[in-house]
Order: sequence, then structure tokens, then C-alpha cells
Amino acid sequence: MPNLKKRIDCATKRTKCDLVIKNAHIFNVFTGETEEGDIAIADGVVVAIGNAYEGERIYDAKGAVAIPGLIDAHIHVESSLLSAEAFASLAVPHGTTGIVADPHEIVNVCGIAGAEYMKEAFSRLSVDGVNPLDVYLQLPSCVPATPFETSGAIIDGKETERELKRDLFFGLGEMMNYPAVIAADEDNLRKLTAAKELDKVIDGHAPAVTGDTLSGYLAAGIRTDHECVSPEECVQKLARGMYIQLRNGSSARNLDVNYKAMNAYNFRRFILCSDDKNAPDLARNGHVDDALRKLVRYGVPAAWAISCATLNTAECYGLKDKGAIAPAYQADIVLVNNLTDFNAVAVFKQGKLVAEHKKPLFACDMRYLPKEVGSTVRIKEVTADSFRMNIGGGRARAMHVVPNSLVTEEVQVSVKMKDGDVVLDGTDLTKLAVVERHFATGNIGLALVKDYGLKHAAIGVSVAHDSHNLVIMGDDNGKMARVCKLLQQAGGGMAVVTDEKEDVFALDIAGLMSSAPVEEVIARTVEIGELAKVHGVKDGYEPFMTLVFLSLAVIPKLRLTDKGLFDVETFSFTDVEIK
Repeated sequence: MPNLKKRIDCATKRTKCDLVIKNAHIFNVFTGETEEGDIAIADGVVVAIGNAYEGERIYDAKGAVAIPGLIDAHIHVESSLLSAEAFASLAVPHGTTGIVADPHEIVNVCGIAGAEYMKEAFSRLSVDGVNPLDVYLQLPSCVPATPFETSGAIIDGKETERELKRDLFFGLGEMMNYPAVIAADEDNLRKLTAAKELDKVIDGHAPAVTGDTLSGYLAAGIRTDHECVSPEECVQKLARGMYIQLRNGSSARNLDVNYKAMNAYNFRRFILCSDDKNAPDLARNGHVDDALRKLVRYGVPAAWAISCATLNTAECYGLKDKGAIAPAYQADIVLVNNLTDFNAVAVFKQGKLVAEHKKPLFACDMRYLPKEVGSTVRIKEVTADSFRMNIGGGRARAMHVVPNSLVTEEVQVSVKMKDGDVVLDGTDLTKLAVVERHFATGNIGLALVKDYGLKHAAIGVSVAHDSHNLVIMGDDNGKMARVCKLLQQAGGGMAVVTDEKEDVFALDIAGLMSSAPVEEVIARTVEIGELAKVHGVKDGYEPFMTLVFLSLAVIPKLRLTDKGLFDVETFSFTDVEIK
């Protein structure tokens, strides 16, 4: 009651407000119009919009446009390679005040302890007792993503029921195993039922699922999708009640095409997400604000675009006091230079100034690093002989990665043998290995890759979607073994071994993220990538970031897991040797 009285008294000018933002052009998400005036704030909540308000503190917007705080509807923070604190230091100054985060990657490595780490690390951020970033954590639904690889954890239906009851989780993360949902798999139904009974949002992931199978998928209560492959698919899913997440990530950007499905009748059912944003992209181009700029550049009205990043997302996820600048809504406000560039001048969270001129005003250099997310690279002893490939018949299947794509093709190649091992000298072949790193099982999947270009070197990384085993590529067995050792010693990371030098950049948080400052993460990832390129990696491939998807056993055609070469089209393992 005292708080309500104060808010009413402030709104009616009987009492001074805590903060008044003056001289702003205030964008109204309900009408699509702007008005000039004051934004009156008390107890972290907007109490009024008008003129001549008095406040204990005054902030002069100097003609900037005030829009609601931006919300990313779906993101895997781990893909930035940054700690939670470092990620916030980049995202918040660009106007992001909330994220719906699916810790799928770290939970596949560390189990629920990975999600607990993410929540705690973000919760420690503060400006005068206010956290600058709302984090709505989803419980990953696919741990492991497939049964064809060794993951660091298994979260089945029973555990999902138990964990969703905790305040730790806001909802159920993307249901990537859409065939299991459509087939009414019992364990997946148990997960879905648990979320529905607790009235928690269920995120979707259903590329090219349409018609009756789409109806089956939606009958499970799934609400969103970020994987539409065309505007036509968007329209069909909109017509069946879905929210469409327009994705603007560092690798995948279906926003660039799917925005064409938006019109004056349906734009309120579109929301914006990043899915995956790496550190250089965040630093260079921004976060959700980058998507806003693109939409407006493509001809989408600014009013629609802003709604997609604010009110639409808040309504989709049931965030009743978010997404607008209006009485009784939280004072999450971004001042931008205009509605074309969306360059953030100042960011307010619950009425507290948390970033200004693209700089965070909160401490972000103290890293929370519990033991549960450290020392996660556990491998059986690896030697040069671990990478020998005996293909006696002389014919082999090789993976060819389509340049600038995540898709691989199967090519058949002739190979020569020497001393019981494939000869790579004088060929366009390299070896690929996936080394199990969670339980030291000794599993090593081996394959050949054609035309990647790497020569006289080996490279490796401990990020490998989605189970995150070690992925090693090279044309020398000894160098590949040395890369494994470097990654083990570093607790995960990115490594290169050549004749002249070796280098490793540690990803000491679950082998997925670095506790280093933002600037160091950006500089070192670029540096180590350039070293790999010097040794022949061809244009069209990011030396490490392409590698991390070569074990993802849900993208055609050939993939490699720690259990062997996998044909995604037949959903079965296959032999490297053609017999």
C-alpha cells in the first residue's frame, strides 16, 4: 500500500518523483506514435508521461527517442565465448534489458550445475541494488541433443519434471527433437506435460515442419519457432498461432528473408532473437539493436520493429510489466539517437542508469567461477597412434563442407596406405577426430575431410555442438595428439600446432567460455584463427567456428561424433571405408 500511494502521489504531482527523464521523444508501442514530454518514475516503475514533473533526480534526454528496453527472445549466451558478466557488459549498453536464455550448451557439459552457474553469475551484476539485465532461464529440453554421441549429462523426463518446479527455470527450452514430439515419444511427452502443468512457456525448433505434422507439434503446446526457412513457412505457422522469432545471429540470420512475411495484421506475432552471437559481432554490430537497424533498412516500419523487440516478446512470455513505456510498467528504457540507427545514448533498468554512451555502469570484471564449471576436459590418454586410419580397400567416404554453410556433402575418394595409415601428403584430404571429453571413455570418432585446406598443422576446439566433445583436424597424427594435450591442460579452448609454433586460448568455463576480458577474447580468437588460416584453411571456412558444427548430428549430410561417422539422412552410422 505505501508503494502504491507513493506512485499515485508522484503521478498526480503531489510528491516529487524519484527520477524524471525530460526532453525526450517518447515512443508509444500501443499507438506507434511519439510524443514529447517527461517520463516520471517512482520505485523503478513509470508512473506518468506528461509535462512539468519534478524529481529528486533529473535526466536530460536532449531530444533523444525513448523506447522500451530491448528483449532477446532466444539466445545461447555460451556461443559468445564470453562469461555471463562480459556478455552483459556488451549487451546492456546496446539497449538490451532482458534475455530469454537457453543454457543448452553448458548444461550438455555440466548438467544442471551449468544452469545454476549462469543464473548466479548474472545475478551478481548490480547498479544500486538493481540488476541491469533480466535473465529468463529456460531448462534445456534436449540433453543430449541426440543419442548418437556422448554428452556430459542426461536430463530425461523425470528430471525435467523435478527441475521445472524450481524458480531457477522460467520455461522449457527449444524442443529440437521435433520428430520425437510428432511421434508422441513418451519421455518427450513427459517433459512437455511438466511444462504445461506448471504453465511455463515451451520454446520450439521446427525447421520446415508444416501441414498436419505442424499441427501435431503445436498440439503439444509449443509456442515459438526461430527456424522458419521461408516467409511462406512463417505465414503458415502464424496462422496456427505461433510466435515467429526472427533470428539475427552471427551465423544464421533468417531475419534477412523472413521479415517479408510481416504485415499490418500479423506484425504483433513476430519477436526478435539472436540464437547465437559471438563476441566480435556483439562488439562491432550490437545486439537486438542490430536487428532493429536491419528491419528498418529493409523497409519495415520502425513501429513494427520496436514492437517485435519489446511488447511482442513481453506478451509472448507473459512478462506483464515489461515491453512498454507507460504507467505501471517497469522503467526499462533506452534512449536512442533516432528510429533508424537506434544508437543507444543511455539505458535505464528499473529507473537506474545502467549504461551510457555504450559503456556499462556496473562492475563486470569480477568473474564467478565455481568448481562445477571448471576442469571439464577429461580424456583418456591420446597418442599419435590414436589417429591412425587403416582403410585397406583404398576407397573412402569423405566429408566436404559446403563453403559458407553448415551443410556437408559426401564425396568418395581414393586413398593410399603406408604403414597401416592413410597417406595425406600430396592430397586435398585432412583427418577429423572427435574425442570424448566428459567421462574419459576413450571414444574417438575418425573421418576424412576434403578441401578444407589445412596443411602441416593441427587445430582443435572444445566447443562442438551439441555435446561439446573435442573436435580435432590435422594432417599429422602427432600434432593432433598435441592439440588434445593442450586442450586438456587448458581446461578447454582453441588450439593450433604447427611445425614452428603452438598456441592455445583457454575457454576455462566448461570448455565453452572464457573468463578473460572482452577485449582479450576478441583479440585472441581472431589471432588464433589467423594462425590457422596461414596454414591453408580456405576462404568460406571459419577455421574453428566451422569445426564446432561438424559433430552436430542433425544437419545433413555426414557428421562425426565420438561414436563414429554418422549419416544424417539415414539417421544411422556409416563406415569411412567403402567396401
